[in-house]
This record gives sequence, structure tokens and C-alpha cells, in this order.
Amino acid sequence: MHTLQKTIGYTFRDLSLLETALTHTSYANEVYKDGLRSYERLEFLGDSVLGFTAADYLLSAFPQLHEGELTKLRAELVCEASLAETARKLDLGAYLRLGKGEESGGGRSRVSIIADVVEAVIAAIYLDGGLPAARRFIYDHVLVDVKERVRQNADYKTMLQEQVQQKKNQSLSYELLGETGPDHDKEFSVRVLLNGREVGRGTGTSKKRAEQSAAGAALETLFPDVL
Repeated sequence: MHTLQKTIGYTFRDLSLLETALTHTSYANEVYKDGLRSYERLEFLGDSVLGFTAADYLLSAFPQLHEGELTKLRAELVCEASLAETARKLDLGAYLRLGKGEESGGGRSRVSIIADVVEAVIAAIYLDGGLPAARRFIYDHVLVDVKERVRQNADYKTMLQEQVQQKKNQSLSYELLGETGPDHDKEFSVRVLLNGREVGRGTGTSKKRAEQSAAGAALETLFPDVL
């Protein structure tokens, strides 16, 4: 357990909490004859701690996003696939306590199990060290590269339009500068004009992507605070 605690960046005062977080129902039923001694109750708590922490972080980090966008982003960050990826990076599967049947059935790498274990570990840390400790774990291992994800998925054209429209009589337009490459691998170049003046350029594998790239460049120049 020492190695795992070092990996997750937290040392437990009550190590039994971590042991419970790593105990699958199959093991609890076989060894303890009591399914309540598995990680499921901790998972229930961890889900809430994770959801609250993610919402709190996103609200502060992205003041430009609407409620629907925040909800979608939170869902992506705390979904089963994302949590399973966190579990793999921490190698949580290697520390799981599984029953014989679950062990032989590949439970250590099953996405649904290892994702649940991440939430159980979050709850264990919360119960042992409070919300600040749980928050540090979530920030360090779950909410990683969030701003880069937002940048990659952002609708820069809409964001730029919203900013420009805050002033009257503003004209925003996009101009195709050219395209290069064969038909199956083209690259388009676009510039965005504000009142006839170039404010950004971008490239992409389609006109739409090039326009998004140009809009992103314009935002960085004109409205850096919204990114």
C-alpha cells in the first residue's frame, strides 16, 4: 500500500479506508460474507464529492461558458471512460481485491470496476483527510488538461461573434485565402475580418476548421480574457 499511497499523493491515517476502496463486492462476499464491506458505499459518496469538486472548478475556471456547456464538460470529465483512464494511470487494478470469479474474468482491467474504484478512493481520501485532500487528488489525477480540452472543443466562431456583438455596428466576416494539397489531404487558409480589418488567421483540413482556427487567433488577440 505504501507504493500506491505515494502514487496517488496521499498518505492515509486510517489505512482500512483505502483497503475498503479497493475491495470488490465479489471479494467481500467470499471473504467477509458481507457485501457491505466492499467499495460500493464509498463509490456512492465519491461520486458526489467528485461531481461537486468538478462543478466548483469549472465554474471558477471558465466564466465564459454557459450552464449547458459546463454541464457537458463536467459529464465528459467524470464519465466512466475518463475515470477508467485515471485508474489505469494510477495502476489501481493491480491493487484490487477481487473474488476468484471476478479475478479469472478479467476484473482488474474491467472499465466499470476500475472507474468505480477511482470514486471510492476519492471518498476514502475525503473521509480520512477532508475535502481539501480529496480536492487535491481530483485536481492532480482527474481534472487534468481541462483547459486544453476546452480549447480543442470550443466554438470559437460563436464566442468571437458574442464578443463582437457587445458593440453596435460591428461587421465580422471570413475570407478564404487559399487551399493546398491533394483532394484527400487539403489544408485551407482563412482570415477573419472585423470591420474590414484582419484580426486573425487560421488553417484547417476543412473551411469550417480553418474558420474556427482563425476565430481562435482573433480571440487571443482581441479578447484574451475569454479563453
